[in-house]
Amino acid sequence: MSRIRDRDTRPELAVRRLVYGMGYRYRLHRKDLPGRPDLAFISRRKALFVHGCFWHRHLGCALGRLPKSRLEFWIPKLERNQLRDLENQERLQQMGWKCLVVWECEIKDEAALKMKVVEFLTGDV
Repeated sequence: MSRIRDRDTRPELAVRRLVYGMGYRYRLHRKDLPGRPDLAFISRRKALFVHGCFWHRHLGCALGRLPKSRLEFWIPKLERNQLRDLENQERLQQMGWKCLVVWECEIKDEAALKMKVVEFLTGDV
């Protein structure tokens, strides 16, 4: 577990490359914001989280399935992650920020991801 990274993961780096290539600039892992969003667009007051399907329980996704052993350990752990994510997003919204979650499995379709990010950053989502 100590080798599991919480930043600079492959999915996060892929999203960062895509967003930077589209011309948007951002700040990484702002400690002054709840949940330390992976990408924070300060002037737009928008935060982008890149979630791993397993660690954040992406329901309906093949990557988000539960392990077969030690369920008494994994279920509470993964449920705490989900609860913490929701609390952080609510706190950000109370501060006037908009949030977007990009799931690890969504990175495969770059065109769809690009549209999702553009809509989020340019619209009043």
